[in-house]
Parts: sequence; structure tokens; C-alpha cells
Amino acid sequence: MHTVDVLVIGAGQAGLSAAFHLQRRGFRPAAPRHTAGGPEPTYQVLDNEQGPGGAWRHRWRSLRMATVNGISDLPGIAAPDVDPCEPSSEFITRYFSDYEDELDLAVQRPVRVHRVSREDDDPRGRLRVETSEGTWSARAIINATGTWTKPFWPLYPGQETFGGRQLHVADYVAAEEFRDLHVAVVGGGISAVQLLEEISRVTSTSWFTRREPVWRDTPFDARAGHDAVAMVEERVARGLPPLSVVSVTGLLWTPSLREAAARGALDRRPMFTEILPEGVRLEDGSVLDVDVILWATGFRAALDHLAPLRLRGPGGGIAMEGTRVADEPRVHLVGYGPSSSTIGANRAGRAAVNDLLRFLDGT
Repeated sequence: MHTVDVLVIGAGQAGLSAAFHLQRRGFRPAAPRHTAGGPEPTYQVLDNEQGPGGAWRHRWRSLRMATVNGISDLPGIAAPDVDPCEPSSEFITRYFSDYEDELDLAVQRPVRVHRVSREDDDPRGRLRVETSEGTWSARAIINATGTWTKPFWPLYPGQETFGGRQLHVADYVAAEEFRDLHVAVVGGGISAVQLLEEISRVTSTSWFTRREPVWRDTPFDARAGHDAVAMVEERVARGLPPLSVVSVTGLLWTPSLREAAARGALDRRPMFTEILPEGVRLEDGSVLDVDVILWATGFRAALDHLAPLRLRGPGGGIAMEGTRVADEPRVHLVGYGPSSSTIGANRAGRAAVNDLLRFLDGT
């Protein structure tokens, strides 16, 4: 069994931020490739990806840096100059890789974390972390597993009868594969409108949402960001499932989206009531023929490995105090709830480390 003081699970933006602040506060790597011994506390990052970049490794290639919805520099090292035409998956993967190398962060991959449990009944005792590469014993964990590996698929009557193709935005590759097909895009978030803009340039589309989308004509400034984070933070403090920060900010008009609106691609329809073999039944009872249903319906926090800790409360969420689970001070969630944005993830990494230092010191 491997022993460590703090185990970070996930090496996306939030996980790398946590690793940076741990290292800055005197934690040394615990991986076998580093020399053992010494009085300093130890940390280790476990990541399930094949290489650096986190979820950005899987973004569709047509998502360029010019259209990415805000990327924050990792702490300590500014991002290099950006070519707005470069795919975000390539740029951010390269940036994260260089960041890990330059700081010599202790990241081990690919490692899948299967289960986190308590070793005993001591509230300050160790946590047992079972992985695909062995078992770890940790005094605390910083969980930064994000959401990409847990796409949300809503259930609708008749879904299993559909004769066309259904896919989630997590499986999207390029618009060209839908040429000459009618594509129904479901969802009211940024991914939905970005993909509508792209797909509507090569084929016909329909857009369905449960609620009328809210559009912003003004830039998303610091005040708006603060208010959005506060709304999400208030929910998780009450133990309710978090809303994404983006879901409370509204959709920002861009030149490309205005062009899509002019093409009619952003003419929103209320949700259909049923899925049929040939398409969908609309609210008025008529049938719309559809070849593809693209579910841009978001993601849920990838926290199944924490289930043995029984962190969820009656409200369906996990009650939080900042980044710390309210009833389990050994567990911090970064990139969760209010820290799901890139800027929030950086701040959460620092906050989690500061809080854990007090816990580990017994204060």
C-alpha cells in the first residue's frame, strides 16, 4: 500500500492548481520515482487520462481558442500566446503538459480511482483509496474529477424506438458527419448553441429546450461572475445539487451566433413530448421528422468513487463549506459547484490546500 498525506484525484485545471499550491506549501511528491524519506508532508496526483489536458483532450477539433468560453491561466505560469485558430484540445493539452513538466508535478497516469472509503471510525483517521494501480492510504483527498466522464442523458418516452442516431455532446466529432441529415439539438447551454452554429452551416437543424434561453447583450464582467458564483455557492452550502456557473449567467451573443440566428438556427422550440421511430412529437401534437438527436444536456459531477463515504444529504447534493465537504473535513471537492469554471477552479485549489493545512496541523 502507498502512503501519502494528500492525494489529488484528477489533473485538469482544478487538480493542477491544487498540486501547484501543495508543492508551493512544502509538500513533496510521494510517487516511487521520487526519493523517499524526509520530514516534509507528501502529495500525489492520480489522473485517469492517457496524457495531460484533462477533459480538454476530448473536445471536438472545431472548438477553436477564439470561441472557447474563457480559459484562465494556471497558477504560477502564464499561458503562452494563443493562436485563435488553434483547436482548444491541442492548445490546452500542450499548455497543461508543459506546466506539469516545468514544475515537475507529481502526476501519475493513467490511474482509475475505483473507491474511496474510511479506514476506521476515527474522524481524523486515514482514507483508503483503491485504484487500478494499487491502493493508497491518505490523510486527506482533494477530488478534482470534474464532469466530462459523466454525461447526462435525459429519459423521454419512446427514446428506445428512435430509428436514427442519438449521441451526447461528449461524443461529438464534427458537423460534416451530419450533412444532409436533419439534426435536433437538445439543450440550452453554451455547447448547444455552439454546435447549432456549426452544424447549421452544413445541414438543417431544430433546437429544443425546456426553458426559454436567456441571452446577454452585455459582456460577462467581474460583477456578473461574482453574482453567478454566489448563487451556485448558496445551493451547495444547503446540500442541493449544484447548478453550473454558466447556467446562471445566460448566453452571450457573439458575431457567429448572431449569424446563426439570422439563418434561423437559434429559433428555439419547446421540448418535444415523445420520441418516435421517425422523429419527435412536438408540443402541438404534430410530428417532426428527425435523423439525429444530439443531446447537449450537460454533465453531472463524476463522484461515484466517493459513494462509500456517503457524502450526499437529503437534498440530493453534498453540503459544502467552501471547498470542504461539511461533514467530512478530510475531503475537498474542487471543480465542483461554484469552482466549476476555470477561474473558480484555480481559486478552489488554493483554498482547499489552505484549509487542509489547518486540518493536517490539527487546528
